[in-house]
Amino acid sequence: MRLVSDPAFGEVDLSASAEELTRLASAVARGEGLLDSTCSADGNALAGIKVNKTSGPGVLVHRDAERRLLVISGDSVGRAVLAENLLAMASDEEGGHLHIDYFPGHFYLAEGSLPLVVNSPRGGMPTR
Repeated sequence: MRLVSDPAFGEVDLSASAEELTRLASAVARGEGLLDSTCSADGNALAGIKVNKTSGPGVLVHRDAERRLLVISGDSVGRAVLAENLLAMASDEEGGHLHIDYFPGHFYLAEGSLPLVVNSPRGGMPTR
């Protein structure tokens, strides 16, 4: 898994194998876990993802700058939706990417969530 924080756009780019995305989805659904990433020499790389349960409302995606972690926390309903989206990306045979961005009235993301781009393990753009 590779996590890169883009300071210019304020988003985090996640690239992972299907197995890694499936493990992340499972941790998100459970509301607990710590997954390591491959750190590069890039100063914008993050060390991993920490998943926590909270009462919500919704899911908050943010950076823990001190520990260089992406933190995903939230209520069970919001985490279940995010976990389904991650599993769908892990199993999609067509490739592409998924933008997870907060907007006012978002049905499962909490205000203040960082934009997250999840890249398909199959890369590229969808062929369908």
